[in-house]
Amino acid sequence: MSTLATAADNKTRKKQGASGGGGNGAAAAAGGSGGDGTVPAALADEARRRYLNYALSVITSRALPDVRDGLKPVQRRILYGMWNDLNLSHDAKYKKCAQVVGAIMGPYHPHGDASIYEALVRMAQDFSLRYPLVDGHGNFGSLDGDAAAAYRYTECRLEKISGELLNELEQKTVDFRPNYDGTRTEPIVLPARVPHLLMNGTTGIAVGMATNIPPHHLGELCDALTALVEDNTLTTKQLLKWVKGPDFPTGGEILNSQKELQDIYESGQGSVRLRGEYTLEELKRGGQQIVITSIPYTVNKSTLVAKMGEIVRDRKLPLVLDVRDESTKDVRIVLELKKEASHELVMAYLYKNTPLQTNFNVNLTCLVPNPENPDVGMPRRLGLKEVLQYFLDFRLEVVKRRLQHQLDELKKRVHILEGFEKVYDALDEMIRIIRQSEGKQDAAKKLMARFKLDEVQVDAILEMKLYKLARLEILVVQNELKEKRAQIKNLEALLKSSTRLWGMVKDELGEVKAAYATGKRRTKVSRGGAEEMVFDAEALIADEDAHVVITRDGWIKRMREVKDPSATRLREGDAVMAVLAGSLKANLVLFTNFGTAYVTRFNDVPASTGYGDPVQKLFKFDDGERVVGALSLDGRLWRPEKLLGITRQGQGMRFPLAPHLEVSTRAGRRYAKTGEGDEIVGVQPVEDKDLVGVLTERTSVLVCKVAEINELAGPGKGVSVIKVESGDRVVDFIVAPPGNKDAGIGFETQKGRKLALTPGRSEVTGRGGKGHEMSRKDGVKEVLRAPLFVPLPEPKKD
Repeated sequence: MSTLATAADNKTRKKQGASGGGGNGAAAAAGGSGGDGTVPAALADEARRRYLNYALSVITSRALPDVRDGLKPVQRRILYGMWNDLNLSHDAKYKKCAQVVGAIMGPYHPHGDASIYEALVRMAQDFSLRYPLVDGHGNFGSLDGDAAAAYRYTECRLEKISGELLNELEQKTVDFRPNYDGTRTEPIVLPARVPHLLMNGTTGIAVGMATNIPPHHLGELCDALTALVEDNTLTTKQLLKWVKGPDFPTGGEILNSQKELQDIYESGQGSVRLRGEYTLEELKRGGQQIVITSIPYTVNKSTLVAKMGEIVRDRKLPLVLDVRDESTKDVRIVLELKKEASHELVMAYLYKNTPLQTNFNVNLTCLVPNPENPDVGMPRRLGLKEVLQYFLDFRLEVVKRRLQHQLDELKKRVHILEGFEKVYDALDEMIRIIRQSEGKQDAAKKLMARFKLDEVQVDAILEMKLYKLARLEILVVQNELKEKRAQIKNLEALLKSSTRLWGMVKDELGEVKAAYATGKRRTKVSRGGAEEMVFDAEALIADEDAHVVITRDGWIKRMREVKDPSATRLREGDAVMAVLAGSLKANLVLFTNFGTAYVTRFNDVPASTGYGDPVQKLFKFDDGERVVGALSLDGRLWRPEKLLGITRQGQGMRFPLAPHLEVSTRAGRRYAKTGEGDEIVGVQPVEDKDLVGVLTERTSVLVCKVAEINELAGPGKGVSVIKVESGDRVVDFIVAPPGNKDAGIGFETQKGRKLALTPGRSEVTGRGGKGHEMSRKDGVKEVLRAPLFVPLPEPKKD
């Protein structure tokens, strides 16, 4: 638990003690604190206190990095333990990760081995960190999402660049604090010479806040820091002259404009649009293939390839013949194209429909120094300039403390040399005093009295070897004393000069850049913002005709050609309800019994020569919802302006087709409302002059004019077409022009009679009546209706 959390805990406990238990004062006064020393406390206060402690602990001691060294506590402890306890520098022999994890978990990080090893593995992955801090030997995972091997199999040591975070620890450049059990100390922050927070970035989720910092190119950061040392009035906009943008270890291309990046770096938050890169390769047999050479940061390569393969397998991208992952150390995903296929169209589709283009949500939240409590930082969201300025201020403090340490060490040495200088002028007397003394302590007292020395000087003289009494050695001491005094004078002058101190900071940044920032940027950034490919779904659809088959039980499939609907493959007991013809680029609309219309493209219906797919796979149907009407919206077919729906309880609603021409969402669009326990029997196109004949289960029929049924302006319940008696219900209806004596629906009754409802031959009455029975005390056993099938017109011959 952090010191800040502990302070809050103690403060709350004091309040509870003073008030008799925070809300339970009366009980405390009456009953005291109890024989076991406990103090009564209100549950709400205690829960609040404990959650606050937990939240503060997560924020300050686990999830957020420090702005100075850019490390979370677990990362800092791993590096310190490897360097201080195990001596695993970059040129040391590898050691088992299990040994490293144990060395960190025991004295520094008692949170379990899994969290330590996970952090260790990430610091060794060159696809996770722009500049890895751990040199891993063995299986440390891959871009395909493969997990690292168990820590008993892997080995590690520090990378050379990690030394830039640790080398100055021995020079008292940073403060230390007790570890969790007080048996040893650990650094509060590492004296980093590299701007690690932005160099490698980090991600973390705390309580009520999070951080997500992208990695950057070290050379650009060093240049920006140098410029800021020379002119601390530079703005974030001006610093972007050097910091071009994030530089992800997996490469890619940033699509944001310069203005968008400026807003992100000024506010400390925003979204970076990132996409993978690709090249084109000519094939010997003709044609081209796309080779994807980089993928966005944190994207799982195997998942990406699997998604592409699924798209090709489902024929959603007909321009691609095959997808292969030929990656070794470098990313190489090959997409084989059809001849004369547009690679730009293919990539636009992949960028839109796969993780090949993603967003990295920047959040520059970190811990900044707390003047009131140096052991615990304060969380803040910073801009680019603030992050760089905090690092520079920290580096200046580290340089001062390093120089002060060197000055103190020099003064200690000079102090001893001055003691040597005093006794070298009277060597014989010094030797005589030592020989006549009773022991070391007696000799020390006599020398201190005779030559006016202190304990440190006398101790050094008594431990001095005899050969140091030679004349040449005396000269060496005198020369060293002269040299050390000159160094002290120089360091004292240096510590008093702010200009020279900043010059040292700048020089060290130059050394870091020269040593480690040798490679070029991996992520491309366009100053004007890269041109985003616009995906045109129509361009991917072939210009050819197809048929969509919809069955009574709710199965749907797309076929190239349907000559005989009865010959298509169906599940046992199922039947074809409708066959819709149209271009792959045209739309079709399905109407359901619950008053919802679903519009999709012919091309979006899965092609199949089998049973097809449940219609619920394409749309979000409710329980019990089913298709009762369908219509092709191909421009070559007659398109009605209005449609008619009839419900089981005899309600009719006329509604326009216009709102249902464009592709809908999976939830569809409402075209009608049904009463409780009611549902729509079917939907058919109508014209104002048409007649409608309604058939009930008890063979009651009613024929009326369509014009008598009011047209709905929006989804509604409609008007009564036929009065349905209790226990009866509408089973079907037919729409036909007046005078047409052929259009009708046949049905078979329970008594075996075969009858037909033909509006053109029936008496036309007003809507809202009971109609008349076609077969007394009988019922409809089965409606004999042929599947709806309207073929496309034959193309005109020249």
